[in-house]
Amino acid sequence: MGEMDRRPPHDPSQLRVSDADREKVAEVLRRAAGDGRLEMHELDERLGATYAAKTYADLVPITVDLPEHPGRVGPAAPQRRPASAPATASHASSWAVMGDCKRRGSWRVPERHTALSLMGSVLLDLREATLDADTTHITANAVMGDVKVYVDAHTHVVVDGVPIMGDFKQSRDKVPFEPRAGSPTVVVKGMSLMGSVSVVRLPPPGTPRKILGTY
Repeated sequence: MGEMDRRPPHDPSQLRVSDADREKVAEVLRRAAGDGRLEMHELDERLGATYAAKTYADLVPITVDLPEHPGRVGPAAPQRRPASAPATASHASSWAVMGDCKRRGSWRVPERHTALSLMGSVLLDLREATLDADTTHITANAVMGDVKVYVDAHTHVVVDGVPIMGDFKQSRDKVPFEPRAGSPTVVVKGMSLMGSVSVVRLPPPGTPRKILGTY
C-alpha cells in the first residue's frame, strides 16, 4: 500500500492523537495562563500548536515546562505486557480444518502469527498471553469458518482485512479501551471468504458473563 500503509508505527509516541487528547493539553494551557504562567500570546501560540498536533510526540513539548505537565500524554516507551503466569509454549500458527483450535491462558505469541480456519473455528485469546513484540501481526484467514481474537482493555487494535461474502471486523467492545504506557499493539489482517474474522475487547478471564452478556 506504500505511503498509505496503515500499519501502526513501532514507536507508540508516533500514534495519532484524538480530539480528547488535544483538549486535555488545551485545558492545562488555559489553567497555566489563568495562573499567570503564560502570557496571552504564548497561550495563543501553544493552543495553535495543540490543535495542529497529529501525534503524541507533537503534544508532549507543548506543556513540558509547566507544573501541570501531564507527563506521558498517551503511549510512552514500549514495554511488553507480562503474563499472569510464566508462559512456555509458543505458537506461530493456529489451524482448524472442520474442527476447533483454541489458544487460551498463558502462552507466548511471536511477532507474527498465522491463523487459518477452513470450515472450522480458531480462537486466539491474548488477554493472558505473553507478546514477544511490542507490535504483534496476526494474519487471519477464514474460509466458511471463523477466527476470533480476544484482547484486553489496554491493547491497541488495528483491523484491516478483506471480507468476501463474510465479515472481517472489530466487534463491539465489552469493556472500554484504556490505553496506558507500554500498551501493546495487535494488527489483524487477512481475508474471510463466506466466513468471519472478528476482534473483541474483553474483561479479564473469569469475569461473570451475566454482567457482560455472552461472548
